[in-house]
Amino acid sequence: MQKSKHRRRAQALLGTLLASLVTLAALLTAAPPSHADTTICEEFGSTTIQGRYVVQNNRWNTSATQCVTATSSGFRIAQADGSVPTNGAPKSYPSVFNGCHYTNCSPGTNLPARLGSITSAPTSISYSYVSGAIYDAAYDIWLDPTPRTDGVNRTEIMIWFNRVGSVQPVGSQVGTATVAGRQWQVWSGNNGTNDVLTFVAPSAIDSWNFDVMDFARQAISRGLAQDSWYLTSIQAGFEPWQNGAGLAVTSFSSTVNVGGGTPGDPGGSSACKVAYGTNVWQGGFTANVTVTNTGSSPVDGWKLAFTLPAGQRITSAWNAGISPSSGAVTAGAMAYNASIAPGGQVSFGLQGTYDGTFTKPSGFSLNGTSCTIA
Repeated sequence: MQKSKHRRRAQALLGTLLASLVTLAALLTAAPPSHADTTICEEFGSTTIQGRYVVQNNRWNTSATQCVTATSSGFRIAQADGSVPTNGAPKSYPSVFNGCHYTNCSPGTNLPARLGSITSAPTSISYSYVSGAIYDAAYDIWLDPTPRTDGVNRTEIMIWFNRVGSVQPVGSQVGTATVAGRQWQVWSGNNGTNDVLTFVAPSAIDSWNFDVMDFARQAISRGLAQDSWYLTSIQAGFEPWQNGAGLAVTSFSSTVNVGGGTPGDPGGSSACKVAYGTNVWQGGFTANVTVTNTGSSPVDGWKLAFTLPAGQRITSAWNAGISPSSGAVTAGAMAYNASIAPGGQVSFGLQGTYDGTFTKPSGFSLNGTSCTIA
């Protein structure tokens, strides 16, 4: 009788354990997969984010270890050993880019594109800074007389959002200028390989939305480029001279709108149109987004990329999955609306909050192709 009691108790315990394991397995199966950040320590290693940008380590002027961690919306410097003299070139240029860099082209890019064909190139960037390092936060715009995808371009435009320590741009200061509504110190010179035109912010800028073409036109007006030249890449990152771990690009977006032809050609055309209708109240808003396929082929598994202006955050969405909730976001198709026929449309909605003054996103890209705005 005592043996029977032990058997029944063991059977009950085994049943409870099996039930718990089944429940745990169901929970693990149902849980959505988490995003795994990617860390790169190879000298010129790279990876893609959002299916449309490239994050690169680009450790070109030091043998000391440097590692970057690519996130869903940008990257951060995970390790930055060593230092180089501040009166020379920086250690590296860890960055994220749209376009082509030494034959490494970002997915779906329409760069190179002829400057004269570009109607606008809206972009946004958010930086996170740290103490204890000597660096500049540099946004790079590369121009060349040919649509090259390899090697060094003829003209480099740099926008220094921040600089810490006794570092300065290539060349010398040639004056000041107001570009895209901001005041800048303007430096010009040549590094022995290419011309460099640098715009230095008088004080640190954490985040900003602007049009790349405002700076490209400055290069043209100063004789450093022509309308017949090509925009080959748009990059954002850091140039560290000493340390740098913890510096981060927390969000980045880049869209290049061209007016006719095919992508990468002197023309280049969008095959999509986006209408972004809003209802706004104090601190909140809703948006109804309609995407039209203006091309001749279906768009399957569509993804619409755009950047929410600073201070905006999505709280809910319908007819699309959207992530992340702020900064450079991507709206993706649901199973029931995954294809957009030629001439067809798909619509989705979102609700969010905002701080300050409400503005709409300045550019949209459908599966890597820039769209016109209705």
